[in-house]
Amino acid sequence: MNTILDENIRIIKGVGDVRAKLFEKLGADTVGTLLRCFPRGYDDWSKHTALDDVPVDCTDAVFIKARLTAEFSCRRTRTGMMLYSTCAEDDNGKILKLIFFNNQYVSQMLRRGADYVFYGKLTSDGSYMQMTSPTFMPLAQCDHMAPRYPLTEGLTSRIFTQTVREALKLLPDSLEDPLPAGMREKNQLCHLRYAYEHIHIPECAETLAIARRRLVFEELLQLQLGLLLLKGRSRGENIMRLERDCTEQFYSTLPFEPTGAQRRAVARCIEDMMHGSHPMSRLLQGDVGSGKTMVAAALCHSCARCGLQSALMAPTEILAEQHYNTLRKLLEPAGVEVALLTGSLPLSAKKRIYAGLADGSIAVAVGTHALLSEGVVFDCLALAITDEQHRFGVAQRAGFSAKGTDPHLLVMSATPIPRTLALMIFGDLDVSVLDEMPKGRQPVDTLWIDSSKRSRAYGFIKKHLDEGRQAFIVCPLVSSSENSGDLAAADSYAEQLISGEFSNYRVGLLHGRMKPAEKEEVMRAFSSGETQLLVSTTVVEVGVDVPNAVIMLIENAERFGLSQLHQLRGRVGRGSEKSYCILVSDMRSETVARRLGTMVRTCDGFEIANEDLRLRGPGDFFGSRQHGLPALRIADLSEDMELFSLAQTEAQRLLASDPDLSRDEHRLLRKAVAAMFSDSVIFN
Repeated sequence: MNTILDENIRIIKGVGDVRAKLFEKLGADTVGTLLRCFPRGYDDWSKHTALDDVPVDCTDAVFIKARLTAEFSCRRTRTGMMLYSTCAEDDNGKILKLIFFNNQYVSQMLRRGADYVFYGKLTSDGSYMQMTSPTFMPLAQCDHMAPRYPLTEGLTSRIFTQTVREALKLLPDSLEDPLPAGMREKNQLCHLRYAYEHIHIPECAETLAIARRRLVFEELLQLQLGLLLLKGRSRGENIMRLERDCTEQFYSTLPFEPTGAQRRAVARCIEDMMHGSHPMSRLLQGDVGSGKTMVAAALCHSCARCGLQSALMAPTEILAEQHYNTLRKLLEPAGVEVALLTGSLPLSAKKRIYAGLADGSIAVAVGTHALLSEGVVFDCLALAITDEQHRFGVAQRAGFSAKGTDPHLLVMSATPIPRTLALMIFGDLDVSVLDEMPKGRQPVDTLWIDSSKRSRAYGFIKKHLDEGRQAFIVCPLVSSSENSGDLAAADSYAEQLISGEFSNYRVGLLHGRMKPAEKEEVMRAFSSGETQLLVSTTVVEVGVDVPNAVIMLIENAERFGLSQLHQLRGRVGRGSEKSYCILVSDMRSETVARRLGTMVRTCDGFEIANEDLRLRGPGDFFGSRQHGLPALRIADLSEDMELFSLAQTEAQRLLASDPDLSRDEHRLLRKAVAAMFSDSVIFN
């Protein structure tokens, strides 16, 4: 049964076909989806100040109450723009200069002698404080908090706000609430109608907090319900039970000695696979180079010796090839056949692999999402391994496991996550940590410099390139057209290096806007040594294994989270040569100094992750698209951890009494969970 929230957005007063298409660009095609386009923030026009009360070093926009004291003057600038200026005076008699460009109507909108609140950034012309193109509002109207919405071209803030207000008028007093009344009462949560009204039109900070708490809880409850339902589907009986442990036999074929951490991880996995009542579900965490693939190889070996198959799925062809080469070196001496299946393979090669997987002659398959194709049928898939699983969607991971009958699951991640967060993200996955590095690995020396030392850094890079090594340079932006400040953009940066400092070297460019085939080709050129210096965005963060790369220079390092910087740094130091990471940043604030200082001080990914957690909160680990989770519209786990835990508890309690949310009182909640996990197989 549909409700008013399911009605098309065109039923809202003022929304015709043209405007509806603009809202649809923002994902708002119904009354409900419009009301769930929550404000990104609020401008509290009631909290204005005097000029003397603004800190001298303030760089944020501020609200200034002032009375217009002069008529507008107009002149044309050298660039041809029309400049309109006037003056206002605050309650203390301080003068505020106001400047507007190409706005011929502003003199009609502002009246001399009237009181206004002006909102903008303050600068100084030497004699007076001034604002350029400020937003303004008559003082008499400045008694509210104005929401800031996500907009698209052709859709102004005024239109958005008015449309939301009209949508709120359509809500009946008896609007059905997806949260059961008992749950709302127990957790002191307001009704949905109140929440919608006061998130969009808050009377004050208190009503806004009440509305937000309710909506955040509901969103996190839906998230937890969806994850628990997904996990509940995969917890069958341990059908693919290992008959014996063959790890010592595997170790005897290795040309090196496994670390203690690797041995412990393998032993726990084997224990799960042999004696667990349910299939193994384990998260294997470890820094880059800690030997996760060797752990996977040991498990694949025992499976093969028991007549069972294993498969490892990686997010890119390059990473899949790297795993294939590693597993082949580790397993083929023990007589275990490994096959590589990617989308770029010729059809004849794919058919040979399909046949080998179907008849069981291929014990281990390594591949990309090509492993999910209809032609892939396993004889007896017992172990499904995903690497960097947050790069896969929920449906892809579920489809991978569906290639077998309740196979064991091993999730490998080089993204260090504090244990408490890992348990919350991955739910019922057991966690193993590789906290030892194999012998021969040298720590990466990390340096923090400002831009004045960039030329010296270039010389350092050239020295190593001349010795036959390779290097990365990472920029925060793809294109200079995105630049609103002094941020490095990969495209223009590469052009400058090619025509300037590195004109005698082979320089490549890599970014996420390239087509997959283009990215693969660039990375192959770098992996083979054809390219000496690779200028890139963070697309190189995961899955690039080039042991010959010994230097990574990161521009605007302050723009990246600690965990991301650590992941980027992990692209070097993968061979036996001494490696370096150079962080370039001109910012010297206390927070930046602490963050970048942590990178200089330690290479321990878990220490860095815990410091990131303290400095930035859990949001860095729970980004809207990290770990394959659905996008969150209002919850922010850097500040909503308490509600996250509460929602987790309520979700577990709810499913204990209604395992599939089939009761009528949970109908709307089930519908909302299905919508949130629309790319999954929860309700299929």
